[in-house]
Amino acid sequence: MTWRPQYRSSKFRHVFGKAATKESCYDGVPITCSVQDNNFCAVNPRFLAVITECAGGGAFLVLSINHTGKVDPQHPRISGHRGNVLDVKWNPFNDYCIASCSEDSTVKVWEIPPHGVLKNLTAAWKELQGHSRRVGLIEWHPTANNILFSTAYDYQIMIWNLDCPEQVIKNPVRTISHHTDVVLSMSFNTEGSLMATTCKDRKVRLIEPRSGHLQRESNCKTHKASKVLFLGNLKMLFTSGTSRYNDRQFALWDQDDLSLPLSQENLDGSSGVLFPFYDPDTHMLYLAGKGDGNMRYYEISSEKPYIHYLTEYRSNLPQKGMGVMPKRGLDVSSCEVFRFYKLVTIKSLIEPLSMIVPRRSESYQEDIYPMTAGSKPALSAEEWLSGVDKGPVLMSLKPGSQVAESYSAMTTVTRRFQSRPGALQVSNIQDQVGPKDGEEDGGQSEDDRSRTAVSNGEELALCSPPRTENELRTKFHKQQEEIRRLRELLSQRDVRVKQLELEIKNIKNSQPHQNSL
Repeated sequence: MTWRPQYRSSKFRHVFGKAATKESCYDGVPITCSVQDNNFCAVNPRFLAVITECAGGGAFLVLSINHTGKVDPQHPRISGHRGNVLDVKWNPFNDYCIASCSEDSTVKVWEIPPHGVLKNLTAAWKELQGHSRRVGLIEWHPTANNILFSTAYDYQIMIWNLDCPEQVIKNPVRTISHHTDVVLSMSFNTEGSLMATTCKDRKVRLIEPRSGHLQRESNCKTHKASKVLFLGNLKMLFTSGTSRYNDRQFALWDQDDLSLPLSQENLDGSSGVLFPFYDPDTHMLYLAGKGDGNMRYYEISSEKPYIHYLTEYRSNLPQKGMGVMPKRGLDVSSCEVFRFYKLVTIKSLIEPLSMIVPRRSESYQEDIYPMTAGSKPALSAEEWLSGVDKGPVLMSLKPGSQVAESYSAMTTVTRRFQSRPGALQVSNIQDQVGPKDGEEDGGQSEDDRSRTAVSNGEELALCSPPRTENELRTKFHKQQEEIRRLRELLSQRDVRVKQLELEIKNIKNSQPHQNSL
């Protein structure tokens, strides 16, 4: 009889949560008091958007990701809705485009100026009118460009194509009407060819979004689902909700059979909704309860028992919602594998929370950073609507493997923004700040002058200067770390060059010997 260990070997067994310091938080943010079960926050590598409390209409803040510290109470907002804003989502393929939905039954898509919001924005790039009641949830398609999904209290899901010349769009390309109550969450598989939803009737539905065909529907009496997630390429669904005795519970489902869950587990008797977050690169699942201060995380496998508990992050600050940074915005030098932005209403605070894999080596860890979904769409809207499915375009997170983002996208956004009536003329500001023609340009070409300076992976135009000694020390250490990594990269290149020179020399030496034979 062979002995087998009782523990699982996992590189993520000792992942721990590290909350940001006070100087790295966003303080004084008037977070919304809405009772909607959404995250109220959206993040990308350039900006942070959070829904705020305001009188008359609805508004949300867009802050530069580096603009930490105390937020000005008079900071400009995006305030074009007539009712309270209920959800915001960044376009995964355009860091300057954000969608919002509101109680005024509209969805609006906004273009953010390259240097941030410098005055109140009220004119949206696109306005989507089709729902008859307040819109509570929006989602972007994971691989197709400019495809947006919205669902409202009229129990319908509408699919919008933003690649059209009209500023006001009144006809969606598809309306899905299989739900008998309010839709609580939507999730897509990796290719975006399937959509899973949960409804207030507590059923899980699997829908083909292009045709609107309902493929499967759960009818389990022991689990009432509230939120649903596709688990990457594992062909499984994860739902969080409650049991028949109102205990908080999660369940795992086979994508091809929704009659009974593969696994389910009760957690506690709290009443807050459980928000699930899944990282397909590390197969880690995070569970954060609304009103809780703690966060549980698990590892998912394709074999029984499927879900493996890792550990728990504890805090005495309750969260109202959570924003998630895309993988391309993480700090790989500190082995950061996930980053949350925690909304703490009682302190008007947004606290970044990094999930870190402890490693002694300071070099890039390829085993915890596989190729991940990048910022380029795999399909256009027309291609997806015509029936084409593709997986996401992958990118590497290794420093130096990806060239900095082209300034052309930012220039396009600037031109669009300037072409709209009443928009802020960013070019006028740049003309006032920048040098005049023929003065101190040093003979640089126009392309060289149009590039944005980058330091430590951050655009200087979006960086706020250090305001405290701690911030100055942090930026100094970051710069030293960048110099050290560049030196290490140079030494590795030198070794590789010497190896290639030796190989060439050996080949040349072997050729006369072969000719003599």
